[in-house]
Amino acid sequence: MADVVSLRPGEPGGILLREEVAPGILRLTLHNPPANALSIALLTALHAAFDAVAASKTLRVVVLAAHGPLFSAGHDLKELTARRADDDGGRAFFAETMQLCADLMLKIAALPQPVIAEIDGLATAAGCQLVASCDLAICTDSSTFCTPGVNIGLFCATPAVAVTRAAHRKQAMEMLLTGETIDASTAKDFGLVNRIVPKQYLRQVVDKYAAVIASKSPEALRIGKAAVNRQAGLAVEEAYRVAVETMADNMLQADAKEGIGAFLEKRMPVWPS
Repeated sequence: MADVVSLRPGEPGGILLREEVAPGILRLTLHNPPANALSIALLTALHAAFDAVAASKTLRVVVLAAHGPLFSAGHDLKELTARRADDDGGRAFFAETMQLCADLMLKIAALPQPVIAEIDGLATAAGCQLVASCDLAICTDSSTFCTPGVNIGLFCATPAVAVTRAAHRKQAMEMLLTGETIDASTAKDFGLVNRIVPKQYLRQVVDKYAAVIASKSPEALRIGKAAVNRQAGLAVEEAYRVAVETMADNMLQADAKEGIGAFLEKRMPVWPS
């Protein structure tokens, strides 16, 4: 059974569903119909869910999925527009919303556990940002992606942070400057997604990826994800310094001792952590 993490006031059902589908594997499902807009309520629920994941000693992988034909349409424009009546024209609320979203993307990057985005449908604007912020992304062959802010006079500056780091810069700029929608094949060419699968096999493929990753050393996954993110923006010499330091420290961990010992002894490892 899926657990409700956050409720929309006055409505039955949850806007974010939490389900541990297998030992160590958590499935979070956006459930904010009709477009899974990243409202303040949904962003807050996601923050709480990822905080709980970060504190968990047993969870090893997170799958981020969505209910319905859209993965996410990004920020709730009706919610934002309603605050134009504020004394400051809505500026404080706009900044609060964008910062809450940016902090969520940073939280996903800093999370010890890998996060896999499972996409079936449209991921647009901050929804595309969410996909780009995950460690892996697997989508159906009918999924589409865009950063269309330029079409409505609002350049997707915050989505650009994640998208320009996931995709090649010129291809990311193509999305950001034209606002046009790209198909799954183009998204894979751009570097936004890892795999494209037929709709009927999406859950099966994602579950397999999650299970494979969950079988690995949780200590190595934690150390490795942090190291990859830490070195990504460094000059090559400094990146190697970070990598050497990381691997030397990693060698001292109990999981590395067990994993190397198991390899040499030709047996399966039993992770201490």
